[in-house]
Amino acid sequence: MEKKYKVGYTTGVYDMFHIGHLNILMRAKEQCDYLIVGVSTDELVENYKHKTPIIPFDERIAIVSAIKYVDRVVPQVNMDKFAAWKELHFDAIFHGDDWKGSTMYNEIEQKFNEVGVDMVFLPHTAGTSSTLLSEKLAQS
Repeated sequence: MEKKYKVGYTTGVYDMFHIGHLNILMRAKEQCDYLIVGVSTDELVENYKHKTPIIPFDERIAIVSAIKYVDRVVPQVNMDKFAAWKELHFDAIFHGDDWKGSTMYNEIEQKFNEVGVDMVFLPHTAGTSSTLLSEKLAQS
């Protein structure tokens, strides 16, 4: 079956890997022949989320690399998706739909439209997130 995109790209922290992460990677791969995944470095997460990931970067890279839907893993060292496109040349960028309509993503989507890259929002898996897992662990 021919897929809609040749090269796709998605990013994430992938801390405490869970079913929501797997769903995004699976749904992205269903639409592209080659899926590149940017895994946020510990420093980047500390800068924009103001917390240190529970799982170290090297281990998060190893986990994501082992997923059968992933063809290549790269470090995400900043939030500049357009710079990533200049380096990786993807046809589509995939994100969870919980980001849809945000100011940041509206601007990114407009920039990508100008160069022919589709921004594809995939359904967010309700009821699971690394934040929720962290909160549950803190309560036990």
